[in-house]
Amino acid sequence: MTDEALPERVVELVPDALWERVQPLLPERPPRRYRYPGRLPRDDRAALAGIVHVLITGCTWGQVPTEQFGCSGVTCWRRLRDWTEAGVWPRLHQVLLEELRAAGKLDLETAVVDGSHVRALKRGAHTGPSPVDRSRNGSKHHLLTDGGGVPLVVTLTGGNRHDVTQLLPLVDAFPIVRGVRGRPRLRPRYLFADRGYDYGVYRRALRARGIVPRIARRGVGHGSGLGRTRWVVERTFAWLHQFKRLRIRYEVRADLHLSLLQLACALICYRKLPTS
Repeated sequence: MTDEALPERVVELVPDALWERVQPLLPERPPRRYRYPGRLPRDDRAALAGIVHVLITGCTWGQVPTEQFGCSGVTCWRRLRDWTEAGVWPRLHQVLLEELRAAGKLDLETAVVDGSHVRALKRGAHTGPSPVDRSRNGSKHHLLTDGGGVPLVVTLTGGNRHDVTQLLPLVDAFPIVRGVRGRPRLRPRYLFADRGYDYGVYRRALRARGIVPRIARRGVGHGSGLGRTRWVVERTFAWLHQFKRLRIRYEVRADLHLSLLQLACALICYRKLPTS
């Protein structure tokens, strides 16, 4: 399918600038058989547009309008599965982070961490009874952002996991973002978090990594002043939850739900790129 033949909805959801960054990351298709080659595979850009459509609207895969995208929801789901197994989404996120740093849009000296609970309607890995939702089945999104709220790392756990258990995994997964001359930063200098992360063992672990913890103290009244820096992660969660598919976990497979999270983070980074 040529660019001229692409439906308008596909170009709207996956503009040329985004497709130029995604296309080199996609795995090569296996060669078609000479005898009995079967039907022609659907266009990758149309399938990506269908995935983005599901992510934004929250509809089911069966509700993807085939006439608008030129491929069915089942095809979109299969491409999501295949591209997830190929590691496309973390690499796309990395590419966009490097572009943001080259444009001076990243503050890697400061990092902010927080977690958010979502209900899970089906069983699967990384689900559990949530203590904040009357023991209903749920999952948690754990997020590390830079000082301006740009998502850097995201993880997924069961709804019964404490936020602090993902503090060190998030910090250790801090991306090595190139894009400017010089040695890339391996760790943030400061880390901001709410009082749910106030444990001595984790403060010491952060200091051992060369990170200065800026964590609110438990048992102390509100008004520490950390909210002036920490609020950006709450805004990023609001951006993520504008993607309706992330408000409730519908996927049984944890890797597919995490891939949608990573794709949403990449789209947020893409929207923050300067336009010229």
